[in-house]
Formats: sequence, C-alpha cells, structure tokens
Amino acid sequence: MIQTQMKTEALMGPVYFVTAGALFAGANTAVQGAAMRYGVPSPTVAFWQYAIALLAVLPIVRGVSWRTNRLPMHLLRVGLAAIGVQLWVAGLAVVPIWQAIALILLSPLFVTLGAGLFLRETLTPTRVLAVTLGGIGGVLILAPWEDAFTWAALLPVGAAAFWGASSLVAKRLTLTESAESLTLYLLVLLVPVNGLGLVGAGAFIPGEALWLVALSGLLVAGAQYLLVRAYVVADAAYLQPFDHLKLPLNVGLGLVFFGFAPPGLMWVGAGVIILASAWVLRDESRERFIPRVQT
Repeated sequence: MIQTQMKTEALMGPVYFVTAGALFAGANTAVQGAAMRYGVPSPTVAFWQYAIALLAVLPIVRGVSWRTNRLPMHLLRVGLAAIGVQLWVAGLAVVPIWQAIALILLSPLFVTLGAGLFLRETLTPTRVLAVTLGGIGGVLILAPWEDAFTWAALLPVGAAAFWGASSLVAKRLTLTESAESLTLYLLVLLVPVNGLGLVGAGAFIPGEALWLVALSGLLVAGAQYLLVRAYVVADAAYLQPFDHLKLPLNVGLGLVFFGFAPPGLMWVGAGVIILASAWVLRDESRERFIPRVQT
C-alpha cells in the first residue's frame, strides 16, 4: 500500500511539474506575441498577466484562510519571485527567447544545490547526474564560445537563481501550507509589486492584444497551482531535471507561431535534456520511496 502510494507520488510530481511547464510555455508565447506584434511594454504585460491570474484562481481558493504563522516566509517567497520576474523581463529585452530559456535551465542547479544545503534533501547520484547532463545540454544550446554571447545573458541567469530560491521557499512552506494558500499569497502579493513597473510603462493595452494578455494570465494561474501541487507530493531536487523540458516546449511554440528556428546545437542540447529527464523518471519511479524533507 505504502509502496504503491510512493510510486504514485514519483509519477504525479513530474506530471504536475511538466504540465505546469507546458502552461508556462504557452504563457511565454502569448506574452511574446503581445510584445512583438502589438508593442505592449513587458512591465505592462507582467502586471496584467498576474492580475488576471489572480482573478482566475479566486474560485479555486475561495474560502481559503489567510491565517498563517509563516507570513515572513510568504513575503520572502514573493520577494524572490518578483526579483526573478523583473530580471526575466529585462533579459528578454536584450536576449533571444531561445537563449533566455536555455539560461533558465540553470535554475535546477540552484534548486538542487539549495535543496541539499538548506532543505537537507537526499541528493542521489541519479539526481545529480541527471541535472548535470541537463546543464551540459543547456551549455550546448547557449554556445558561450560564439560571438553572439554577451554579458547581458547574465540577466536570465539571475532570474534562474532567484526563481530557484523562490521554489525552495515554496517547498519549505508546503510542510504547513496548502497549495491553494501558497497560490493565493503569491498572486495577491505579486500584483502590487509588479504594479511598480507601470510607473514608466503605463497600463494601457491595445484592444487587439487583450486576448493574448488574458490568455497568458489564465495559463500562469494554472501553472502556478500545478507547480505548488508538484512540490507537495515530491522532493524539490527530484523534480528539477524535468524543468529542462521547458526548453523544447518554449522553442516548439516559438517555431510554430513565430517561425523562429534556433541553431542546430539547440536540438542536440534539447535531446540531451530530454534523455536526462526521461532517465531520472524511469530510475526514480522504481525506488521504494522518495526521500522526504527532514525536520
């Protein structure tokens, strides 16, 4: 009985996580469409995206209590996420989308290291090797040895670090907080923080771009909820190799909707990432248990 439950957790954690990544990829594509085709400033899109996401999750979190003994942890999580959002938006202004997504692949490295150091999760050889292979795939895609590489690419790296830290805080909060509560706190607090970006960009969105912004908000709402659900049922370090799948998801949608085909090494790197993620899922699903957070 316990073995069956733990095998189910080993499967459902990645399912939630990968589905969240697919929704985030759709949101990124919608944001890119609003910015590239209709010229909506990125800070404006970010504000309305999370405002709409908040409205979308209200029916889900209706009746969820605001009472918590861990408000500082909620604030820390939102603060880290907000910095990550701003660095990501700034990076997209100067870095090609496929390259920015490749750099975000560094996030699992930050999360896995932090999970071992701060959450005391077991870092199995499978997890470490899978994440390392994913990192190698990311380097192949990034190709830092080429002239196209610039120091501005460090902006997405910074976003990866802060989002990774935010994920670690979210994992710690799942010990006492529900997925609904975590989603509610994140979206409610992110909206006013993102609103600071409207000072220079303005809040206006052209009518023809409204559906794209609204779609991005709905997709982000679903992605945030599923992301928390993944951390509820599985270790943070175990989930991180599956984060690499965001690259082919984002690039694939970009190719379909914008006709952008990245360099050939991207496909090599993506193949390494997918194989690493599939391998860790097959290996960990055979384990009798998933090491849990020690308290």
